[in-house]
Amino acid sequence: MGLVGQTGVAPDTSNHTTTQMQFAANPSSPCLPGRAGVGLKPGHFEEVLTSLPDIGFFEVHAENYMVPGGPFHHYLSLIREHYPLSIHGVGLSIGADAPLDKAHLEALAGLLARYQPQSFSEHLAWSTHGGVFLNDLLPLPYNTATLQRVCGHIDQVQSHLGCRMLLENPATYIEFAASTWDEAAFLSEVIRRTGCGLLLDVSNVHVSSVNHRRNAHDVIRSLPLAAVGEIHLAGFAQAMDAAGEPLLIDSHGTPVAQAVWDLYAFTLDRTGPVATLLERDNDIPSLSILCAEAHLAENALWAAHEAAA
Repeated sequence: MGLVGQTGVAPDTSNHTTTQMQFAANPSSPCLPGRAGVGLKPGHFEEVLTSLPDIGFFEVHAENYMVPGGPFHHYLSLIREHYPLSIHGVGLSIGADAPLDKAHLEALAGLLARYQPQSFSEHLAWSTHGGVFLNDLLPLPYNTATLQRVCGHIDQVQSHLGCRMLLENPATYIEFAASTWDEAAFLSEVIRRTGCGLLLDVSNVHVSSVNHRRNAHDVIRSLPLAAVGEIHLAGFAQAMDAAGEPLLIDSHGTPVAQAVWDLYAFTLDRTGPVATLLERDNDIPSLSILCAEAHLAENALWAAHEAAA
């Protein structure tokens, strides 16, 4: 893991339009309800329609629906009639050192126009280089050059889509010696400059904090919590690094760990109730098991409602 430089605050040399800066004060996308949701999986399509489970919302990955027709669209159109929807992008490559893929952005605009989701989000990461898609969410150095590039891409996305996007904090396993910002300060400045929101992945905070030997509660305190529009919770895998130290991997293949549930409660004490997704992308269990885990989050959200009342 590389050494990280001191946190710095760069002057705002960006050229943001008034419309772009208004996203923070007047986001044009509706909000998800302050409930728990789950990812919508093809194996559960028919059961969702026949049982209509008591779930706050469903979330889908945008790239799975970037085709004109087929069974995915058939089922999502039916399910969308009953539930709020979050669309989560995994391939826009916001942090890439290259222009955004205009065809990808146009396909994304068509998808959002078709389904009118209550939330759209992407990752603070990159996944493309030289025209090659790398099928991973890769980390960035947090410095002024990256800041300007990321802000420019977010401005382009929000202007093209006509809605506010949420930016997800990543799970990281390395850090860059070239970084002059810590992650929380970097995210805060991106949000200040672009008016985007924060998708706070509490599991990613835990994973990154263990991997980089930080206090996760201090990280939560330092994030721009007023901008949080959605929370993610997921499971992780455990390994060891080359030095024999614990290394957590954001696997999305296990139930949420107790340490993450505890950090989630700590977060809700500071944010109040926020729409929360239970992510499971590997070793996917039955719909009933997913819903049961979502109901654990619902209990925490109700406690946050009562505390805020």
